[in-house]
Amino acid sequence: MGYSLGGPVLGPASTVLVGKQFFKRLALRAACAAAGPRAERRMAPEAKHTRQPDASSEDDTMTPTSVRFQPAHSTPFAKALRSAAQDWLQGQDEHRHADARIALKALFLLILAAGAYAAILKASSALCLLLAFMAFSALSMALAMNVLHDAAHEALFRRAAWNRWARRLVSMPVGVDSDYWTVRHVQIHHTWANVDGLDLDIEPNPFLRQTPYQAWAPQYRYQHRYWPLIAALSLPYLCWYSDWADRLGMTPVGRPAGLQNTGAWARFLLNKAAHIGLMLVWPTVVLTARGTGLGWTNVLGAYVIGQLLASCFLVAMILGTHWAEVEFFKPEPGQQRLPHTWYEHSFLTACDWVPRPAWLGYWLGGLNHHLTHHLFPTWSHRHYPDLAKVVADVAQAHGLPYRSLRYGELHAAQQRFLRAMGERP
Repeated sequence: MGYSLGGPVLGPASTVLVGKQFFKRLALRAACAAAGPRAERRMAPEAKHTRQPDASSEDDTMTPTSVRFQPAHSTPFAKALRSAAQDWLQGQDEHRHADARIALKALFLLILAAGAYAAILKASSALCLLLAFMAFSALSMALAMNVLHDAAHEALFRRAAWNRWARRLVSMPVGVDSDYWTVRHVQIHHTWANVDGLDLDIEPNPFLRQTPYQAWAPQYRYQHRYWPLIAALSLPYLCWYSDWADRLGMTPVGRPAGLQNTGAWARFLLNKAAHIGLMLVWPTVVLTARGTGLGWTNVLGAYVIGQLLASCFLVAMILGTHWAEVEFFKPEPGQQRLPHTWYEHSFLTACDWVPRPAWLGYWLGGLNHHLTHHLFPTWSHRHYPDLAKVVADVAQAHGLPYRSLRYGELHAAQQRFLRAMGERP
């Protein structure tokens, strides 16, 4: 069934049986992405994660075998959108990947982050240490938003190997394992946004009720007030629990053998060890050797606060885009397809928003153009302002609900959503 928060419900959704075959295929795709382009070339073309799950093929390995979106590849809207985007790209004599301006932005953020890290090592008081950690954490998150995200979608470089190493390196200061994050975000969330039982970003939990199909508990009455705390805890949770749960095979994402081989384990442990060394061990060693009186407890406290603030900022920038007057779907037994195409699903479950001041959007890595990103995930975020205009024009011509909100409107819609989900059914 479908549930609307401000828009029309298209009809009942189809059955989703998340079986072993789906996760075996998911593991194959993840393993090939980790192994490199040679392994990817051995896969069927439709299995690559850059292909959009429009379910136009009966053998689309992005989806569980028992459910599909309605065929979309040859629909008038899909044709018009692809044609308009390609016409714009060719008219600009451009390509879909990053360019020198993105490289300069990344370099600028890297230099600022290096300066903040140097300030950590030179701190002479607990306050200076805290401020330096907050700055470094925020800049590391900005790098992740502008580099890691594009690289995970293979939108940064033309070569898959370069994208793979870019996301792994940039993820290290943040503390997240980029291989599993790519599986969760690119292969699952982008396919099943707001589909209860499949989108891992809306999994049931004791703190937030994110769909009308999830069980209610009394604490949800107050989730519109305490959600910033949950947002702040998201990154530490992902870094120190979810990553390990995936790696130890405790989750459906982590159980298949594709990312459980020796090389994957070595990369995972190296990433975590490098993160601990960079963020905790080396600052403690240097500050102790300098005789500052700052010890490991000061470093740990500053690190935790830095992670919490960086996490809260990121979640605040993106979370409302899948909550603001959108629809949710709960597949029912006995049906074979969702009631709409993947393109329509993107319009029903996401929106764009406009930051104020406008220059802030430059540093968000295109995350404010969230609907546009879902429609064009393999395009560099540098194109999103122009692509958003293309999407708006084509959507209007085909009667689809393109929405671009101000951040105040987004926040207000987010609050209405959390209040509505907090009410007892």
